[in-house]
Amino acid sequence: MRILTMNRPDDLNSFDDDLHRAMRKVWDALIDDEDARAVVLTGAGRAFSSGGYLPNFARNNKDAVARRKDIREAERLAKAMLECELPVVAAVNGLAVGLGGSLAMMSDLVVMAEDAFISDPHVSVGLVAGDGGPLTWPYMMSLLKAKEYILLGDRITARDAERLGLANRITTRDKVVEEALALAHRLAGQPVQALRDTKRALNMHLLNAANLILPFALATESESFTSDDVRRSVEKFTGKGAS
Repeated sequence: MRILTMNRPDDLNSFDDDLHRAMRKVWDALIDDEDARAVVLTGAGRAFSSGGYLPNFARNNKDAVARRKDIREAERLAKAMLECELPVVAAVNGLAVGLGGSLAMMSDLVVMAEDAFISDPHVSVGLVAGDGGPLTWPYMMSLLKAKEYILLGDRITARDAERLGLANRITTRDKVVEEALALAHRLAGQPVQALRDTKRALNMHLLNAANLILPFALATESESFTSDDVRRSVEKFTGKGAS
């Protein structure tokens, strides 16, 4: 059993360059870990992950080189996680926003705290939802509902997530990791090859979607980073007026 913790609690486990790179690399490391049988993914502190790191968001509005690197890293992270053979249980202990929500939805089972929520605010801040809900949500709820939550950026409460098919279990915040570990131990007790290759077969739906959707979605997300809408969002979040 392995517990993978996003550990930037003071920044709500947002993805700076180091965390993004580490999260992309860890899936290969886990596959090489011969003693690993299942993974629990969670966040330190009161959040699962708030997604994008504000300084990077502001940087990508102006820096084409950094923007291209971040977009490429996003594609590599999604595919690395989806290709990992180990079963992954997300212990969503708090808010899961943007990339945070994507990581939860690319897991195999999801346990949510009753006061947690998921959201994909890309569109609301002026970005195309490149590595967010469009990849996974239409497989887990109706396309109409996926459009509603992605295009409007509304929060999905834990209870609604369970009802819509985005969560397997709901529990109190102090029991989230415990419940996730219980599920992970059950998965770890299954016949290894049968479990892993069945997961791979199931994830082919998402990998096919990734190969189809990500090139367009991430290319247009990169383009949208240069928009006036994103510039205005940066100014709002940083408290700076228009220059």
